[in-house]
Amino acid sequence: MGFVILIFLAIFLLIASGGLLLFYRESMLERISEVINPRPKKPKSLMGTIQQTGHSISGVVQQFQSVLPKSQAEVSVVRQRLIRAGYRNENGINIFYGCKVLVPIGLCAAAWISGLGAMSPFFAYSSALALGFLAPDFWLGSRMKKRQSAIRRGLPDVLDLLIICIEAGLSLDQATARTAVELRKAQPELCDELGITVLEQRAGRPRSESWKHMAERTDVSAVRNLVSMLVQSEQFGTSIAKTLRVHSDTLRTQRVQAVEEAAAKTTVKLIFPLVLFIFPALFLVTLGPAIITMMANFQTIFQ
Repeated sequence: MGFVILIFLAIFLLIASGGLLLFYRESMLERISEVINPRPKKPKSLMGTIQQTGHSISGVVQQFQSVLPKSQAEVSVVRQRLIRAGYRNENGINIFYGCKVLVPIGLCAAAWISGLGAMSPFFAYSSALALGFLAPDFWLGSRMKKRQSAIRRGLPDVLDLLIICIEAGLSLDQATARTAVELRKAQPELCDELGITVLEQRAGRPRSESWKHMAERTDVSAVRNLVSMLVQSEQFGTSIAKTLRVHSDTLRTQRVQAVEEAAAKTTVKLIFPLVLFIFPALFLVTLGPAIITMMANFQTIFQ
């Protein structure tokens, strides 16, 4: 077993060293060009150093993405999930598959170093490989749900500002662009999607298609309902401000109902901690002294 682990570590080190050599090839060429054509160096800021370090780590991770076999359909699904999670970088898919290779290797190394692999090698290493392979998927799913919940919470506020801009005399396209700029710090996720919608419209895409693409990118039911209402309002010529106001009021009502539903479920959810933790401690405090006294009395009686 120890010989197999040594072979595994040797292969891992060879692959890592090859990836590092491939990645740092550009930096070596830059150093050679600097020696041949020296230029005045600019002082690096802390943010620039952090960004360079992040790019270096991501570049190393990308070298391992070709190890996993993957189909085009699977890649398209993962790319769509990355977009819904807010990662639109073209290298995101390579980093994701690189993590699916490096994380299992790291967990196996941690199991070997901590000694867990020595107690049950098959179970420890198989669990480490399975958890490491599925961990990026779980992380991406949690990020996607978190972003979708943020979009769902911020949609009523964005609709209110859209209504104000439209009633002030702006068109829907101008109101969307102004809302994406004004609420960028308060609602960054939704304003990011609105900004992409504005760019698509400026590039010549029809308004209805741009909003439909936004609904597909976010995959939020509230956004889908909003897009369908806007498309119908544009087709039938109804007032967009009234449509947005009605939809905003509906979203706020749904949010209040969701909070009330969650509050009503707490009574059922509290049963389990009450039965498992609070009731035994309460019985011990209230009945414990009486039981001790009864045991002492019985001992004096039967002596």
